[in-house]
Amino acid sequence: MAAKTVQGLLEDIRLLSEEHHAVVVAARALVHQTLGAVDEELKYGGLLFSAGGVQLGGVFAYKQHVSFEFSHGAAIADPHGHLEGAGKGRRHLKLRGLQDLRDKQLAAYLVLALRAAEAAA
Repeated sequence: MAAKTVQGLLEDIRLLSEEHHAVVVAARALVHQTLGAVDEELKYGGLLFSAGGVQLGGVFAYKQHVSFEFSHGAAIADPHGHLEGAGKGRRHLKLRGLQDLRDKQLAAYLVLALRAAEAAA
């Protein structure tokens, strides 16, 4: 059953994994704390974020980890060396626990993702 609301998605994730739920909730809160007013949309089984009509990326819960996918991640210089992926456009951070939000510097990447998305618009 596909979630129809953000709260529904979060509850679905909680049923699968309390730890993944905690990571998704914390990542979502960090997006809002770091970037301020952003729009949220349920798509592709996850939660996508955009600002000013420009898609930044989204958070997705998988079996082994949570992934924060950056829509224009290939345009991020990756000063911290944590981005994964080799595709044409996207890059991601694998988050295996709450500590990874700090250790992999998600807040810094969110700012870089916003700049990359704005430059691509």
